[in-house]
Amino acid sequence: MSAAIAILLSALAMSLIVGVRYLAASAGFALATRLKHPRLYAGLDPQIRREILWSLASAGIYGVPAGIIAWGWQNRGWTRIYDDVHAWPLWYLPVSVLLYLIAHDTWFYWTHRWMHRPRVFKLAHAVHHASRPPTAWAAMAFHPIEAVTGAVAIPLLVFVIPIHVTALGVVLTIMTIMGVTNHMGWEMFPRFMWGGRVGRWLITASHHQRHHERYGCNYGLYFRFWDRLCGTDDGLGDFARDHAKAARRVGSGVAGGAADRRGAGRLAAGGHRPSALGQGDAAAVPDRRS
Repeated sequence: MSAAIAILLSALAMSLIVGVRYLAASAGFALATRLKHPRLYAGLDPQIRREILWSLASAGIYGVPAGIIAWGWQNRGWTRIYDDVHAWPLWYLPVSVLLYLIAHDTWFYWTHRWMHRPRVFKLAHAVHHASRPPTAWAAMAFHPIEAVTGAVAIPLLVFVIPIHVTALGVVLTIMTIMGVTNHMGWEMFPRFMWGGRVGRWLITASHHQRHHERYGCNYGLYFRFWDRLCGTDDGLGDFARDHAKAARRVGSGVAGGAADRRGAGRLAAGGHRPSALGQGDAAAVPDRRS
């Protein structure tokens, strides 16, 4: 088998793995949402189908660099991934996970903030913000441009920072869980992780909710460090508005759901520009604080 065909098969395999991982994680947390808040996603079926389609397309994009790197690691010794647990001291295992999370969070913060520049937002990031409110299925609902910026982060890091293959699996698991739970519309983590001293530095759904409410703030993925340093941290969001909207959708039936879908469609298409950028408005461009 030629190297080109082997790389192609590796990329296809990784795309499949990423897609299955997304479906499993999102389905699991969507089920948890249904059990905890049965009506939260009521009337959002068309939006959820759109989120799944965009996310599966993103999974295909994520799989390309991952597949190339996986083939190179196994067949050419590329990357600094190691499988001998004694190659580095055992204490380095958790350190490497933390280094990857910090580096990935830094990449995410600055690329995400760039995505909120008006032109880039209208071109690409509006696809993600068209989920109003976001659901557990929205974690990878990206325009291809945004998917590419996310897909290259970890593959680039494996060339720079040594990491055991198991520790890399931990990083990918944390990335998947945080991506899904930050969007599912309620707080599943204990209060100490999003409130109090620990919560001042960690990002969970409560922090990311404020980003989807106000747009020009709270750009981080795992940690609040860059938001706090750069003055873009706007505290925690409030789920009450989304839960109240869900109750209204249930009360108004199809008509309410259709209105929400029209608003989401205007956002994705770069529609009219309102005077406010709250969660309930269909904004075409982000807040200028970015």
